[in-house]
Amino acid sequence: MRIAFAGSPAAAATVLERLLAHGHEVAVVLTQPDRPRGRRGTPTPTDVGAMAIDRGLDLWRPASINAPEVLDDLRTANVGALCVAGYGQLLKADVLAGWPCLNVHFSLLPAYRGAAPVERALMDGVAETGVTIMRMEAGLDTGPIIATATRPIGTDDDAGVLLHDLAVSGGDLLSQVLDQMSPGQEPVATAQPEDGVSHAAKILDDDIRLDLHRSPREIVNQIRALSPHIGARLTIGGEPFKIWRASVVDVLSLIHI
Repeated sequence: MRIAFAGSPAAAATVLERLLAHGHEVAVVLTQPDRPRGRRGTPTPTDVGAMAIDRGLDLWRPASINAPEVLDDLRTANVGALCVAGYGQLLKADVLAGWPCLNVHFSLLPAYRGAAPVERALMDGVAETGVTIMRMEAGLDTGPIIATATRPIGTDDDAGVLLHDLAVSGGDLLSQVLDQMSPGQEPVATAQPEDGVSHAAKILDDDIRLDLHRSPREIVNQIRALSPHIGARLTIGGEPFKIWRASVVDVLSLIHI
């Protein structure tokens, strides 16, 4: 089945790579427009855009996926489903009604709906997370669940390690879902349970500042959640620092040694 894929960051590029590795025909790749990067402000493609260029895929960078001309082009492309992972644009009714829209979300829904599910799970110190393939609807990550895969969180896992593993698992799981579909067919899905709903709000400035009055485990979890892509912030002697890694140490055991 020919599919369209919409995504932008590195994790989405990993999902796309897994779909290609499983032999799926990605007819169209949509990503956010190039953004200026570096001191010279050179327009640079997203991670998904860079992969699409490298693989010779048909790459679209529309200002809005909901624009009528984009919808017309998607219809002409004759795709059977639209797969989404971290795209960064809201899909409106015309898109959602036009194709089966499948989303890869990096949590076990209904837990951690929203923009930062991996970071929030690490900050909360939960022992397990996972990835969900869901059918998209107008609500924020509220669509019915098609498939899930769990992943225990190790004490040394940071956001980079965890997100990469979830992206690989999510790409493989999405591939399995697509294998069971026919063009234009909606996959079997189950409504999300009402219990266990939580929200993973976008990471803001208050989330990256370390509060040394919190418990050691809470501080370490915050640092893990922000590494290696953001960095926890701490001021020492009036100088700003970014903290990338930390661990809880039993001081009494050190004294004994």
